[in-house]
Amino acid sequence: MKADFTVGSEVIASVTRTAYETATDLAKSKGVDRNHALHLMASAIKKHQNAILEANTLDLEASREMAVPELLVDWLKLTPERIQATVQILQRLGELSDPTQPIMNSIYQVDQCQTYTQLVPLGVIALIYESFPELGAIVAGLCLKTGNSVILRGGTEAAHTNGIIAEILQTSLDGAGFSPTCLQLLTTEQGTSTRDLIIQDQYINLVIPYGRPSLVQQVMRQAATPVLKPGIGNCYLYWSASASFDLVRFMILDSHQGEPDRVNAIEKVLLDPTLNHTVLSMLWNSLREKGFVIRGDEELVSEFPDVSLTKTHEWTEPYFKKIVAFKWIDSLDGAIAWMNSHSSGHADCLATESYQESRQFATGIIAAFSYINASPRFYRNPKGGRAIALGISNQKGYRRGLIGLEALTTVKYILQGNG
Repeated sequence: MKADFTVGSEVIASVTRTAYETATDLAKSKGVDRNHALHLMASAIKKHQNAILEANTLDLEASREMAVPELLVDWLKLTPERIQATVQILQRLGELSDPTQPIMNSIYQVDQCQTYTQLVPLGVIALIYESFPELGAIVAGLCLKTGNSVILRGGTEAAHTNGIIAEILQTSLDGAGFSPTCLQLLTTEQGTSTRDLIIQDQYINLVIPYGRPSLVQQVMRQAATPVLKPGIGNCYLYWSASASFDLVRFMILDSHQGEPDRVNAIEKVLLDPTLNHTVLSMLWNSLREKGFVIRGDEELVSEFPDVSLTKTHEWTEPYFKKIVAFKWIDSLDGAIAWMNSHSSGHADCLATESYQESRQFATGIIAAFSYINASPRFYRNPKGGRAIALGISNQKGYRRGLIGLEALTTVKYILQGNG
């Protein structure tokens, strides 16, 4: 074991140092050249789709033998649609303007100088992820677009798929005139560990963990580098008495349509105490027809025996399944307080016809995103704008909201004097 640890540590030291050196050169590259590389990456992923799916089949077969949790298997299983979505993201990234080019005025000014700011690359970004093999390509695209080098550390369950995707992308980078070490993949076969990677604060500028809460919390506890934490699941909805059945039904069902990870799935619903019981039963029956399981707190279960009881810890944890738990709450103020202490804090919702309630919710909720009478369904590649994103962060200390291009940059202040 000691020998493996030593070998793994040496590999990580070499990989992180190389990534750091590569990032210095990458930051000087032209946006047009990076765009060219992104288009090559998109074309290569599309061209080698069958090979990627074959590798993914090997991982799926191995995962069954290793008794990998069903959730990770769902996240692992690639489809032509998921690969096509990845291709489209890489293509679109290659069409956007360089996010590090714009010059912005600064509020900080000194005598005899002109001060301005510019977004610049962070340097080296490490992605620690479970399953989701396409995320390696998406994050690689986001990092290349912003002039950062990237280190990928995927799970054992996706070893074959991660490997071939990394190889395809590295070949594309080489073909575009960039060093293949702009992107490096660390594997468990190399004897490397997640902990050894995330303590490399000398070379790594940001770590992004993506997966189950247990993985995210592990990285948060052990990292010596800054961590950008995405939120997944456990989003709340408050159903005001003024909101219609159809609106609430749509918001819940549509939020669960995100594939493959239902980032903003509404899993908990807080209920106005004056809501009609018949309408509530109608909603539950409609959801059950779609394959949902309905749960509730003790008060609800006492009134509706066909509803399963929600355990106390479930109110703060995501289900990652087609399960929705319901709870009576005394008021909108009470709902806001409950959400602020129990939800994942990245996306919470309100259904209401009251403008006053809308404003109260928008100002009172602390989630990064507040959805009012709108589906919170998350799109990595939404129509319009440049909001291509890995996910949503609920953090206040580093970057909050979309984990997109701007989140992978930092600000540089430039003071120009007259001599």
